[in-house]
Amino acid sequence: MTNVLILLTLLCFIVPVYVYFGYPALLWMLNRLGFRKPIHLDDSWPTVTLIISCYNEHRVIREKLDNALSLDYPRDNFKLCVVSDASDDGTDEIVQEYIDRGVTLIRQEKRLGKTMGLNHALENIDSEVVVFSDANALYETGAIKNLIRNFADPSVGYVVGAALYTDSKESASGKNEDLYWRYELAIKNWESELHSVVGGDGAIYAIRRSLWQPLQVQDINDFVNPMQIIAAGYRGVFEPQARCYEETAGSFAREAARKERIVNRSFRGLLRVKSVMNPFSSGFFAFEVISHKLLRWLIPFFLLGALIGCAWLSILGVLLFQVPLTGAIILIALASIGAMLANRGVSHFLFSTPYYFVLINFYSMRGIIAALRGQTQVTWNTARPGDTINESKVVKPFSLLLGSTGLLIVSLIWPYLA
Repeated sequence: MTNVLILLTLLCFIVPVYVYFGYPALLWMLNRLGFRKPIHLDDSWPTVTLIISCYNEHRVIREKLDNALSLDYPRDNFKLCVVSDASDDGTDEIVQEYIDRGVTLIRQEKRLGKTMGLNHALENIDSEVVVFSDANALYETGAIKNLIRNFADPSVGYVVGAALYTDSKESASGKNEDLYWRYELAIKNWESELHSVVGGDGAIYAIRRSLWQPLQVQDINDFVNPMQIIAAGYRGVFEPQARCYEETAGSFAREAARKERIVNRSFRGLLRVKSVMNPFSSGFFAFEVISHKLLRWLIPFFLLGALIGCAWLSILGVLLFQVPLTGAIILIALASIGAMLANRGVSHFLFSTPYYFVLINFYSMRGIIAALRGQTQVTWNTARPGDTINESKVVKPFSLLLGSTGLLIVSLIWPYLA
């Protein structure tokens, strides 16, 4: 029994280490060994429609439209469409000011969610390529051209740009989010060179119009739609020269809510297009999507299993596992302090980074559990600078949970360690 528990605990350790470190290292090594699939690039400019999805974005929509209309792309081949999910804050009235400049407004009279808005919009779009964007993502002048040139290769079905953060130094949450995102961008680049980047990015990604398939209301479009394109036999590439800029979530509470929503909808979406995890149908991409997404989302469950296993084995007297258990207790303690400091508007990397790590994994777990229970969030309100948010609603109960967990573990094992 003890040997089985040791093996299971080791497995729970190995999976997170592989996902965070082993998988990126393997991608890097395969690229260095020359296992790359080159892309044929060409400066031919097909017809393009840029779709901007929004709900109550009156503070940013004017800047976004001005930015979109200034992009470097042949004007005769470029259309601009705004999809409003029943905005009621004046967003649509601002968009209507741009109608005579070639902007189209598609409004849902009832809130149905971003995905249903895109389904409706695509029914009325006949351009060869569609680019998807958010209202707060501002593009570099050449972003569209850099995306589109990849479609000269007939094997390419979707292209993902690089969304970069403009305010990453302004908060502890922003610094951690930016660090994590730069790590993600490196993985995207390596995946793309070997086969395909896993998923899109709602801020900046493009598809061939002919490959669009109507989505279900629960689907997250920038993940499910790319998976459908992979299942159809195409590849998706990452284009680092197609850049846009947006702000981070700005707080730990906002980032936690965003992470839970994305994991919740993406996990459900992967199960709906599960054929992409079959190597006999999608080849190397199956390895990519399992390693980068499925196992990544399951990490909190493995970490919890490792924590329980280490505590149990420590009680059984297996001294080797007291070391990682001590490390886990220290991590929980640092995260607890980070949570309490965040609740007071104070931050320090020694505490904020452990707190960010534990918080994100905890809310990823919540997202998966909700998905398995059939609960999917279809609509949400995007937080923007200036919005008030009660950080303590997330931080305070979470810090209490962390602290009580650490105390419980110590109280259980202390008699066996003394």
